[in-house]
Amino acid sequence: MCKRYTHHLTWPEVVGLYRLSDPQEPQGYRTSYNVAPTQTCLVIRKDNQGRNATMMHWGLIPFWSQKKPTRSLINAQAETLAIVPSFRGALQSRRCLVPASGFYEWQRTKRGGKRPYWIGMADLSPFAMAGLWEFWVEPNCNKFIYSFAIITTKPNELLAPIHDRMPVILHSAKWNVWLGGGPPAAAPDLLRPYPVRAMRAYPISARVNDLKNDDPTIIQPAT
Repeated sequence: MCKRYTHHLTWPEVVGLYRLSDPQEPQGYRTSYNVAPTQTCLVIRKDNQGRNATMMHWGLIPFWSQKKPTRSLINAQAETLAIVPSFRGALQSRRCLVPASGFYEWQRTKRGGKRPYWIGMADLSPFAMAGLWEFWVEPNCNKFIYSFAIITTKPNELLAPIHDRMPVILHSAKWNVWLGGGPPAAAPDLLRPYPVRAMRAYPISARVNDLKNDDPTIIQPAT
């Protein structure tokens, strides 16, 4: 499961890394070392003009839902995307990238507690997680809400001792395939654990548990 992640790229860095066709910064864009569910976050989509960025609610709301779900759909399991009604339609035509600089997982300890870890690329470079997006019209006011979920898969050897799931991380060479620029049938084949040799993980301070704590020091290794 992916419940929290970091994203600290400046807007010019986002435009360059993800090769956006529209360099206009979306309203509400901000960096964060403690991105959490229900927040408005940056996602990358693709249309006829190329890749574009927009802000969306983290917690997917199916377009056919009569009301907001009581349980936020922040993650979608790769193994069941094609059969779960909440994700089946989005898998076909509403795929996205979720920019990130790292993510957090909590390892259960023998004493019953949980120890937080920061996980990311071995060279600390930013990356993109696979996501699905949806649009939903709120019945009472006809307000459009755009939302997304992060896809998870089985953990690689690095993550297995920490947690039983990990977000799907896509290699940059496969971004267009996932977004729809390649054969649609090839997209599900991308939903695999990322190579362990390219990643790193280390324990951090429990200060990350405080959502109000949003500064670079929370990703420093625990002493």
